[in-house]
Amino acid sequence: MGTAERHRASGEQQAQRPPLWVEEPARRRRLPDPVRTAAVRAVIIVALTLVQAMVAFLAALAGSWLSFPMVLSSVASTVVATWGVLDVWVTRQVWNQRYGVVSAPSSTARRLRRERRRARRQARGAAGGQERMGGKDRIQAHSGAGQLSHP
Repeated sequence: MGTAERHRASGEQQAQRPPLWVEEPARRRRLPDPVRTAAVRAVIIVALTLVQAMVAFLAALAGSWLSFPMVLSSVASTVVATWGVLDVWVTRQVWNQRYGVVSAPSSTARRLRRERRRARRQARGAAGGQERMGGKDRIQAHSGAGQLSHP
């Protein structure tokens, strides 16, 4: 078998093989950049805090002089890690509030609003017609027009 035949045979095998991977659409959208940055920062801080707590625990078991400073710094790291996690949550809320929802009413919502507006106008028109008929009674009823509040 010559080299040309081997290349042809390997080319046929490659044509028959399925691709190494198939790209699928993402199930969820990617996190916004500020939120992703805060999340990465929080994960790193939490991981370091857990390592520090483990070292403090092992130092306490060994009876090392290093255990007390490590426990104190672990408490401080826990506070910082809590701040990091809250930072992710707050950053996500702020981003959603600023850029999250794009309000574009559908044609159905627009149609329903138009119908409601039309019904309100008709109701006001009917009520206004009755008031106009009352004429003098309406003027007498509102004779205290200068009053700011009821007696």
